[in-house]
Parts: sequence; C-alpha cells; structure tokens
Amino acid sequence: MNFTTRNKRVFRIVCISALVCFLLFVGIDLDAQCPMCRLSAETNLAHGGTEGKGLNKGILYMFCAPYLLVGTLGFIWWRNKYKDADELVETDFDA
Repeated sequence: MNFTTRNKRVFRIVCISALVCFLLFVGIDLDAQCPMCRLSAETNLAHGGTEGKGLNKGILYMFCAPYLLVGTLGFIWWRNKYKDADELVETDFDA
C-alpha cells in the first residue's frame, strides 16, 4: 500500500466517522404516526390511558429492525466473501 492509498483510506474512515457522529448527535424529532394513530394515542392519553406513550418509539423500532437485519447479513456476507478470496489466493501460492 503506497502513501496515497493510505491517505484515501484514512480520509474515507474520517468521513464515515464524521457522518455517523453527525447523525447520532443531531437528532430530529420524528413522528412516525399517521394522523389517525396520533389522534387515537392522544385521546387515550387524555383519558388516563398509557398505551399511547411508547407508540411512536415502537413504530420507529419496527421500521428500523429490517434495515438492521439486512445490513448485518450484508456485512457478514461481504466479510466472508473477502475471507474466501484471501484463502483462494493463499492456496494458489501453496500449490
């Protein structure tokens, strides 16, 4: 690896880290509820119920879960793909 490749790699890592930090620390209040669900939850809370408190977080959790699952599986596939390629290169040199 030459010096310019190393600089590109470090720059990429710094950019990705900065983006992740930005997205983690700059929070936007998201409303994941449709108007009908919001009205139902507000009415429930106004009448002393507790079902509406975690509704928005639950909707966001269910929204993010498939993306996290697919991202994890994609990362495992990507890691194993390069591990298999490295093993293939090593066996070519051994033969």
